[in-house]
Amino acid sequence: MKSRPRRPSARMFLKSSLLLITSVSSAQNVAPQSTFFSTVAEESHATYQLHGDGDLWPTCWADDDNLYTANGDGVAFTGRPVTVSNRYDMAVSVISGTPPNLSGNTLATNVGKVWIFNNGKTYNRKPTGMLCINGDIYLAYQNLATTFGSAPAASVVVSTDHGRSWSADSDTPMFGTPGNTTSPEASKFTTIFFLDFGKNSTNAIDGYVYAYGLDTNWRNQQALYLARVPRDSVLTRANWQFYSGMGGHSPTWSSDITHKVAVLTDTTLRYPVMFDTSRSDNIRCGPNQPVISQGGIVYDQPLHRYIYTSWSCATHEIYEAPQPWGPWSHAASIDFGPLQGYAGQQNYGQYGPTIPSKFISSDGKSMYLQANVCCGVGSNTTGPEYTFSLRKLYLQPFVFQSPGNEPSTANLALAGSARAISKSTHFGSLCALNCADQLSYGTTSNSEDDWDAESKTSDWWGYTWSQPYHLNQVVYETGNMFSDGGWYAGHLRVQVRQNFVWLDVTSNAVTPTYPYSNQAGGHTIYTFNLPNTWGDGVRIIGTPGGTSHFTSISHLSVYYRATNLVGDPGSELKTRSTNTSLWSTEGPDGHGVDRGLGFAPIRQLKCSQVSGKIM
Repeated sequence: MKSRPRRPSARMFLKSSLLLITSVSSAQNVAPQSTFFSTVAEESHATYQLHGDGDLWPTCWADDDNLYTANGDGVAFTGRPVTVSNRYDMAVSVISGTPPNLSGNTLATNVGKVWIFNNGKTYNRKPTGMLCINGDIYLAYQNLATTFGSAPAASVVVSTDHGRSWSADSDTPMFGTPGNTTSPEASKFTTIFFLDFGKNSTNAIDGYVYAYGLDTNWRNQQALYLARVPRDSVLTRANWQFYSGMGGHSPTWSSDITHKVAVLTDTTLRYPVMFDTSRSDNIRCGPNQPVISQGGIVYDQPLHRYIYTSWSCATHEIYEAPQPWGPWSHAASIDFGPLQGYAGQQNYGQYGPTIPSKFISSDGKSMYLQANVCCGVGSNTTGPEYTFSLRKLYLQPFVFQSPGNEPSTANLALAGSARAISKSTHFGSLCALNCADQLSYGTTSNSEDDWDAESKTSDWWGYTWSQPYHLNQVVYETGNMFSDGGWYAGHLRVQVRQNFVWLDVTSNAVTPTYPYSNQAGGHTIYTFNLPNTWGDGVRIIGTPGGTSHFTSISHLSVYYRATNLVGDPGSELKTRSTNTSLWSTEGPDGHGVDRGLGFAPIRQLKCSQVSGKIM
């Protein structure tokens, strides 16, 4: 693994420069923690890209078994040279096959309309949602300012010949009132994405089409809204109804868009405090990033759950609900950091995440997520994810059960359901290809860290499981140390997750004593011997050190041992030149288990082979 990049030169970014938040609600309304999923894991970058050019790519699965999609700002699959003048602001394509055998063909490049404004701004057409139903294909799109700061109008068009031709739009959009900012409907519901009910909407729950919307802009929002319309009158604006709250256990609807209320409100702001953002670090994202943005909502039919994939500038946000109107809960935040693929970072996610329903597994637990990074990585002008880009997403539902593991030497980090977790990762090694992770499987020479330009007060490294385990020991091997961080500065401890709450484990005894400075050393092993406890998650957590507020790690192991006699499990690994005592205690006669031979390690010795008792 590469060393952490040090102070690279500044670079201009085309699309993902920070949109300053001019007004943020002071009221804290945070989505509750989901208790439906026990683990959520997403590959740290796209592992399959279909050759093409463009971004956004909302999809729907049609009756002919193909995906239909639309992209913004690209040549799509036309084969045209990728230049600024060749790029279409919106194009529609068909994608055939399943990963890794996909092919794309562009069908239309002049769909929809740009309404004329008198405010001097330039606007482009941008796709926001696709719907396949009754053999027809609907495309929701918006007019988005070329500065990406406002979306005042949106509409829907239809194709009845599988994407080759599209209905003409009227002289006025279905949503928004361009040129009339004083209207109560101005910029309302102008980012629209349809609820994906599978192939030709086969899994639809009733005779309505459901669509979610954002006001004002496509990103940096705090509220998500819901509308419905009879499936045979999607283009009739007067037939749209908007969610207006719950009447007992049932949703209520209003034809008046000004009466709509949010189905999901989340005022969380990612990266609230960042250090020295003025320096030339190629930081793509700034502080105070809202978490509600243009993404997609899909019905995971095998799990009977609705999944909303959203994003902040530096994270992907996963929400889930039992019904289209909620209640919505927050399942995970996948933190890629503010670098987003630049300056040598291999970890990036970024905008417009959607889950094509065609690629959801039969058990509903694995799927592909599509997301884009614009526009360059390193010296590239396009970048590997500025196309139809897929990565695997793994969801494991929670099933209540009691821990049943017996004491053993088995490393619980290698349990089949284990998923590595952290606040963020610099290199994305906790969920690489097929979610292989550095913490449990990587070589001792590798190092991961969570340098992410945030002035963090705590960070963590650990695992979650789909079932609870007994445990009583955690072994932490540090990664590389740097002049500005890599170590914990204080309050290092072990926590377990019980009933979705992280709890401190009392009587944390760490060997050797952790120094809370850079003297912690690179690739040094620290063992936490704990009282017997249990959880479906475990992590080390503390205050990160250094002026850059980050820690590093090479390995993390978890055990449930018969007795905590092992003082330094790493002595067997021989990752450093000095010898340490393997055993943490002696027997009552002062000779331990080595019969007077000191503390020499015993290799591959079973308990049945040792005469006498180990106390």
